[in-house]
This record gives sequence, C-alpha cells and structure tokens, in this order.
Amino acid sequence: MEFFDRVTDDHRGFIAKQPMFFVATAAEGARINLSPKGMDSFRVLDDATVAYLDLGGSGNETQAHLAADGRITIMFCAFDNPALILRIYGHGRAVLPQDAGFAELYARFDPLPGTRQVFVIDVESIQTSCGWGVPRMTLEAERQTLVKYHAQYDPAAYLKKVATRTSSIDGLPVRPQTVIPA
Repeated sequence: MEFFDRVTDDHRGFIAKQPMFFVATAAEGARINLSPKGMDSFRVLDDATVAYLDLGGSGNETQAHLAADGRITIMFCAFDNPALILRIYGHGRAVLPQDAGFAELYARFDPLPGTRQVFVIDVESIQTSCGWGVPRMTLEAERQTLVKYHAQYDPAAYLKKVATRTSSIDGLPVRPQTVIPA
C-alpha cells in the first residue's frame, strides 16, 4: 500500500483504462452512499483536482452528502492485469448547469443527455494497493439505457420533474437542476 498527495502520470494512465469507478460519501445521521459509475464520465483536471459527470438517476445522495460534509472517496479497480486498486480521498462539491463555471467544466467531457451536475473533487490523498483479491473480468459493453432514457425526455418536463426533488432519501437538502446543459 502506498499513499500519494497528488495524481501522478501513472495514476492518470491507470484511471484512463478503467471502464468504471465507485463513489462513496457519508454525512452524519445519513446512510453511507456507494454508487458505481460508468461511461466516459471521469476526468483528471490537474494533479490536485478530479471531476466526474453525473447523470440523473435514482437519487442525488452524493450532492446532499457533499453539501453536508464534503468528504468523498473514489475507487478504481483493475479487473484485468496488472491488478491494482486506486482510491482518491478528497473533498467535493457539485457544480450544476445553472452555476458559474459549469460550462467550462462540462466542456472537458463528451456531452451526455441527462447530465445533472459535475462533481469536482479536491484531492487530499491517493492510495494504491495490490488488488489481488479482485476478480478478472472483461467489459462486454456499456449500457445505453440511461442515455436513451434521457435523450427522449422533453427538457421542460424533465426540469419540472426534478424541481420537486429537494431532499435526499435521508431528508438532507439538494439543489435541483434548473437548466439543461447546451
């Protein structure tokens, strides 16, 4: 196990090869949130900052937890060789389409229908470990269901629907999206 205080070129290369990652957040009195993420939605912005594109889905726990506590862990693990687990520990924040700076962040990603926000994480430390207990698996294909769902949704109806979602499953406040990204 090794710790680093910055994202290295080796870390960037490893992250770029992984088809999925996991996000964990927690807030006092709330459930721990752990979510798998896929698609081409993660970016290393610089050696101290990473970000990921978040699409509307089942809930908005990550935003609620980051507003309440800020702590976030991102985990990548290799399902091929060489085995490796990489965790990014940091503090994060949500940048919604109506927020200043969103357009600049969003331009770093390929546009995806249903984009709700970009989570920006200030890296505090990175930990790597062997990953020898992680099974070897291969990616068959990315699922297109979420993108197709959002692509067919009328933007005005979508914004009306999300306007009512002002709290997490544990009652923590969330800011609803009010603009569809261009």
